[in-house]
Amino acid sequence: MLQVEHLSYDVQEEGRQAEILSDVSFSVKDGEMLVITGPNGGGKSTLAKILMGINQPMSGRIVLNGTDITNMPIDERAKAGIGFAFQQPPRFKGMTVRRLLHLAAGRGLSEDECCDLLSSVGLCAVEYIDRDADATLSGGEMKRIEIATVLAKHHDICIFDEPEAGIDLWSFSMLIKRFEQIHKDKKESLILISHQERIIQMADRIMVISDGKVESVGETAAIMPQLFSGNEGVCACRQQKGGGLCGVE
Repeated sequence: MLQVEHLSYDVQEEGRQAEILSDVSFSVKDGEMLVITGPNGGGKSTLAKILMGINQPMSGRIVLNGTDITNMPIDERAKAGIGFAFQQPPRFKGMTVRRLLHLAAGRGLSEDECCDLLSSVGLCAVEYIDRDADATLSGGEMKRIEIATVLAKHHDICIFDEPEAGIDLWSFSMLIKRFEQIHKDKKESLILISHQERIIQMADRIMVISDGKVESVGETAAIMPQLFSGNEGVCACRQQKGGGLCGVE
């Protein structure tokens, strides 16, 4: 179980202190899927990076399975059971996709295991397994490979920052099926940051973050009507910051 208590985070911006997150508290139960949504620039990705240890909060506490991990470095959090997929994945010149999957799994993987992982995110293993995970791959390809690395190892909780970004509809459908299976198995908790309606409606609970604060949190049936009350497929919370469809490329 993940417990987040009164997290706050500020940055220096043009010579003044800018508040990014303010008194954010929530929990994620074992096997639960929580989808975090809200306007662009509301603090969702910052929250994800704090949970992984990339950024450190100004105040508050993060507790995973009864252990306070607030001051743990990234590698210790990974060992403690947190998996993370960036909104914009890093690239690794000189490292093959195969090697990246082995490192992510923490062990040597068989050819079939690598193929299954790549297939699960919509990539042909024959074409990708021995390619370098570098700038020769498109943003969408790199995004799918990174998601495969998260899936390569069991985690107590996996955090995916906008997994739908930069991928085609067919690959997106495959990711949905994978998330559904993980959720059905109840072996891992999931935090998905998304504006996509199909992902949001999969959640056990939805949390809306706006202007760095928790605007609302509750069961999916209660929160969904607030988000999609207008045109079909358009997320009302996203429209507040310039509009846009809750879809994929």
